[in-house]
Amino acid sequence: MSKVLLVAPILFPLLTGLLALAAWKYRRLQEIIALSGAFIFLLLAGLLFRQVMHHGIIHMQAGDWDAPFGITVVADTFSAVMVLITALMAVGIAVYSLSSMKYDGPARTDAMLSQRRQFAFYPLINIMYMGVCGAFLTGDLFNMYVWFEVMLMSSFILLSMDGKKKQLEGAFKYVTINLVSSAFFLIGIGLLYGITGTLNMADLAVKVSAIENQALVTLIAMFFLVCFGIKAAVFPLFFWLPASYHTPPISIAAIFAAMLTKVGVYSLVRIFSLIFIQDIGYTHTIILWIAAFTMFIGVIGAASHYDMRRILSVHIVSQIGYLILGLAFFTPLALAGVLYYMVHIIMVKGNLFLVAGLVKRIGGTYQIKKTGGLLNHNALLAVLFLISALALAGIPPLSGFWAKFIVLKAGVMEGQYLFVVVALVVSLLTLYSMMKIWNEAFWKKDPGIIHDDKKTPGLFSRQNRYMTLPVLGMTVIILIMGLFPEPFFQVAQTAAEELMDPSYYINTVLGGTTP
Repeated sequence: MSKVLLVAPILFPLLTGLLALAAWKYRRLQEIIALSGAFIFLLLAGLLFRQVMHHGIIHMQAGDWDAPFGITVVADTFSAVMVLITALMAVGIAVYSLSSMKYDGPARTDAMLSQRRQFAFYPLINIMYMGVCGAFLTGDLFNMYVWFEVMLMSSFILLSMDGKKKQLEGAFKYVTINLVSSAFFLIGIGLLYGITGTLNMADLAVKVSAIENQALVTLIAMFFLVCFGIKAAVFPLFFWLPASYHTPPISIAAIFAAMLTKVGVYSLVRIFSLIFIQDIGYTHTIILWIAAFTMFIGVIGAASHYDMRRILSVHIVSQIGYLILGLAFFTPLALAGVLYYMVHIIMVKGNLFLVAGLVKRIGGTYQIKKTGGLLNHNALLAVLFLISALALAGIPPLSGFWAKFIVLKAGVMEGQYLFVVVALVVSLLTLYSMMKIWNEAFWKKDPGIIHDDKKTPGLFSRQNRYMTLPVLGMTVIILIMGLFPEPFFQVAQTAAEELMDPSYYINTVLGGTTP
């Protein structure tokens, strides 16, 4: 049963994508397949999470080849949580897309673009989920590279799907810099294999620590830091993200914003807590300064934009800084904060993009200076935005407060006061940029874009209700995480303990037995 649950989050999205592709001529059938597949995906991810929480780390060796020679699939608490949150986002996007992916542009291009979206979206988004879950569950660095390439190929097509000039420009920047990242990944893999003779991560954790030339190991670690730093969009490697994430349809932008950079962060946490831990005084100090600049430069960039999607895209960069800040502190509390923050930011950032789609539907534009009066026209939409915006800024008692509190408490305990102050300043600037959206789009008078209430479709109108339901659901989760943080923190603590003491992970994978 454990082996089935381990591979199910990888294989089932592939099956869903293939079925959706086979049904591409029948839009309604394709939607039913995608929606049903998303809920089954969530069920399987939930069962995997339950199995890991009850029985500890589980693994399998493909073809019964013992580690480190075979293909290892392994789930600990960290990876199980990431698979579960991916599946939860998949359900939200599947429901939201029932309405949002119907093209509502000029009539002459409507049929062509609707057909293109119908053909591409559901198969490709599921292939992307397969790549995401594969990266979370693999126990082998080369297979992690393979799953990253699966994500890259599917996300590139999704990014450029409508064929518009801005999308193609963004997609070109996205794929070019990610190919550079892949080159660094392959160089790092080649060098690591050359000095150890293995790419199994558990085996690497043992053999890397025994290498005499630790300076060479630290050099190789820098290749992986650059590679995963690009994919996580850290300073100064983030410029591709704000140039591309605001260009695709909002359903695609939302899942990109929620998940793709987090796979890069996951990989950084995994290898810099399992493999490259011999010289943390050097490697993690570099990560610490990168985190500070990522937080600050990201939030400053967000303050300069007035397109809602651009503001939210640049904020992805800023929030990534908090995640790798916890990795840099490298204590059990800090790593627990990383996992708690990861779940929080995936939900909040994804939800804010989905809210942006509703703002576009009702206000007619993403340009916040060109809209206004949304508070009067739709108070519920204003409340939904405000909850996620305040959670992003870390206002109590929402989820963002506890996420930042845990990470910053770890920083205070380590005496890293400068970086704690930077993080607090960034939180204030985040609040400023979120209030800029609030003041322009919701608070100020309607400049005439929105017509009278009778002609403006409500959130639960036929054309908007599928977009509203996921936003409501995610908002409830954000509130629950803020009001009842203890269960989430306990899971995060379990994950942190496993990361700080990797012996259980290593023994499970290399011991040849599954708990």
